[in-house]
Amino acid sequence: MTSLTRTIPLFSAALANQDIDLASAMMRVLESNSFVMGREVAQFEQEFAAYTGVAHCISLANGTDALELALRALELQPGQKVACVANAGFYSATAIHLAGGVPLYVDVDEQSLTMSPEALEQALREKPAAVIATHLYGQLAPIERLAAICRAASVPLIEDCAQSHGASRAGKRAGSFADLACFSFYPTKNLGALGDGGAVLTSNNPLAARLKGLRQYGWSKKYEVSMLGGRNSRLDEMQAAVLREKLPLLERHNARRRAIAARYNEAFAGLPLRLPVSVGTDFAAHLYVVRTDRREALRAHLADTGVATDVHYPIADIRQPAFGGRYDSASLPVSEAACASAMSLPCFPGLPDGNVERVIVAVNTFFSRGGS
Repeated sequence: MTSLTRTIPLFSAALANQDIDLASAMMRVLESNSFVMGREVAQFEQEFAAYTGVAHCISLANGTDALELALRALELQPGQKVACVANAGFYSATAIHLAGGVPLYVDVDEQSLTMSPEALEQALREKPAAVIATHLYGQLAPIERLAAICRAASVPLIEDCAQSHGASRAGKRAGSFADLACFSFYPTKNLGALGDGGAVLTSNNPLAARLKGLRQYGWSKKYEVSMLGGRNSRLDEMQAAVLREKLPLLERHNARRRAIAARYNEAFAGLPLRLPVSVGTDFAAHLYVVRTDRREALRAHLADTGVATDVHYPIADIRQPAFGGRYDSASLPVSEAACASAMSLPCFPGLPDGNVERVIVAVNTFFSRGGS
């Protein structure tokens, strides 16, 4: 039985993994004496592709490589624009720059904080070479509309599924809506390894073939380089074995995340907070994020009561100092308002019910005392 913790963490690998037999998974690898591109990787790729409902899973070293190599598979040319959002931690922008492209920022929907279809339609006037739509916090974007808009404009669409493993709408899972879908398996993710890991999923055979070459130096066969821009980006056997152990538990763990989110939504319904727009299956509840103009005071109060919080994400891409003012004239009002008001509360499998109630009491106490 899970015991209550004195300090409530935003995420705990110890609690999230407590009922998973990871030792057996690692022993399989040790006994096989195969550590790179072996049976565990091949089996995980088949299993995750089947779970998601696509033809191919190309596993990689991390989620950023997944985004970069997805763009390279689409043959992005230097200086071409890629439409993306600005409120999701600069991860898409990092990959776009690595692939030689230029971010074209699109504002987000006021409710879901994911890419706005109306804003995308405006951005497509600038002829981007691709679009990256992020399922932020585990909430599916309006991906059907985004996909239809991209198809009509003949622009390839990439799903950024780093926070949305297992989210679904009308029977289709995150990663099955677009030309390509990118996943991260960082330890805090809904499907997390014990280190870095990533993958690109697709049902497009030529794109899959390109990705398999790009992840290993651009080889078409061993030692024969047929594509420039390749990487040494391979998921190792140990991480693949761990992910295989955890994949059958993903639905149950996501259900627990959603149950916590639903309990929070019910308890906070009367407070001056903006709450997640959904606690249904289209929300994997990777993060439980509220919005308030009293964020820093609330975070300080929660810290005093032993509740950890974080801000995902505090700086809009267009205001990052690395750009040196390049986007000073840009206006993304919804994205910037979200960056100024969003904060995350503990929400993960293994979090005890008693700790969930402590978070609820602490938040309610703050507002009952006037929110200061």
